[in-house]
Amino acid sequence: MRSICLITPPSAFLLDERVFVSLGILKVAAMLEKANKKVNFLDLSGVQNYLEALEDYLRTSPDDMVGITTTTPQLPSVIKILAVIRSVRPNLRVILGGPHVTLVYSAKKMEIKRKVAGGRGHAAAAQLESLFDVLVSGDGELAIFEAIKSDAPKVVDGDDPKGGLFLTDKMFTELPLPARHLVDLRSYHYSIEGFPATSLIAQLGCPFGCGFCGGRNSKSLRQIRNRDTASILAEVEHLHREHGHTGFMFYDDELNVSTSFVELMDGLTALQERLDVEFRLRGFVKAELFARDPKQAPAMYRAGFRWLLCGFEAAHPRILVNIDKRATLDDNDRCVDLAKEAGLKIKALMSCGHPGETEESVLAIKDWLIRKRVDDFDCTVITTYPGTPYYDLAEPSPQLSAREGRSVWSYRHPKTGDCLHAYELDYTREADYYKGDPDDYKAYVFTDHLSADRIVALRKRVEDEVRAKLGIPYNAGAPGVRYEHSMGQGLPASILRSAASLKLLSA
Repeated sequence: MRSICLITPPSAFLLDERVFVSLGILKVAAMLEKANKKVNFLDLSGVQNYLEALEDYLRTSPDDMVGITTTTPQLPSVIKILAVIRSVRPNLRVILGGPHVTLVYSAKKMEIKRKVAGGRGHAAAAQLESLFDVLVSGDGELAIFEAIKSDAPKVVDGDDPKGGLFLTDKMFTELPLPARHLVDLRSYHYSIEGFPATSLIAQLGCPFGCGFCGGRNSKSLRQIRNRDTASILAEVEHLHREHGHTGFMFYDDELNVSTSFVELMDGLTALQERLDVEFRLRGFVKAELFARDPKQAPAMYRAGFRWLLCGFEAAHPRILVNIDKRATLDDNDRCVDLAKEAGLKIKALMSCGHPGETEESVLAIKDWLIRKRVDDFDCTVITTYPGTPYYDLAEPSPQLSAREGRSVWSYRHPKTGDCLHAYELDYTREADYYKGDPDDYKAYVFTDHLSADRIVALRKRVEDEVRAKLGIPYNAGAPGVRYEHSMGQGLPASILRSAASLKLLSA
């Protein structure tokens, strides 16, 4: 292998793409560099004419393979990237990894387990296999070395705890830090209470089984892997000393799942005292764990947390059951109350379009947010991605398909019998996403009580009325950036290692 180019694709569905760096692919890059492999990096986040930038790079690049990461809503952009690669450099090996690949193969494994022949997971996997040379499912840090071999299999499985490529706690602790030097961190703009901030991940996986959530049947996305507290604190100190960050967004699924959570908070407090600096922190918590342990809120405040994000999702007891959320309304109330008592602000993450959803259950979200006077919130329409129970356990619905004139799949909750119906989507073409422009939501789900259009209308009513009542402004995205193609010259790989080298300009 001469060199490999790793690519972060754009996420055009986001209001602002230059907020958080994609850390997963930078972990893969760090592993390759540690093994003395030559890595080039294209960060196409927020680059409007990203295909032109890619084409210019490919015409002069020395790489003999390309590795791309993708989430499900990024996949249409990745398919366009693939088309350019095949056109300009048809002999390049193209490796695809990331959450979408992991979710597709976990869906396929679930079909095999359930003895479902010819299901959607099988079809989605076959589609990917027809397009890409090698696919990496699950943890990529070790799997990438299998993927770059000359005799690599079509699918490298890093999602099997017994397969030798699955990260253990010890491996996760000892891995090199993400290769952030390959991107221009200065072009990413995020702050917490005015403190310049960046993101990090302290633990992998979420053990809970929410029906709408991707990866509930994936080992790498479901099984908790913890780093020891010392390694987390070392990364925070590194980011502060090397890049000047004093704000940190912990992007763990649920930060307070870890048994060493309070120990980490105390360690962060001690680190600031040793460095004689003050941090501002932000992260996700699980409502019932937070509500049932009164030590967590004050420990987080002492450590510098001022914002918490919590996926409450619903405000109707039956919908919480249908989600398999585990948290009760009392837990959610108590979570908000404890946060406020400790001086912490709460951003409530809500969603609609769950099994059994009714007008009453959606509007209950509005009433609860206003009653609890949250500091900020999102209210989204759920998406049945591969790898979610809503997708993996759904069955084809011939009657609804005939009525709707397109393929419909139905999920029935095993306890309540409530249904969620979802239109079949080709994720290589449709950038279905959970959150974007507030005026441009779409729903590809419906229930026995609400049409897709009605879910969208109710979601908008919730958002408009809560923001008006609580005085919470809409989030405004930053203007896009554009690759200055008029330079009129091919750019060597060495200067395409960062976004700055792409001559990113305000559009």
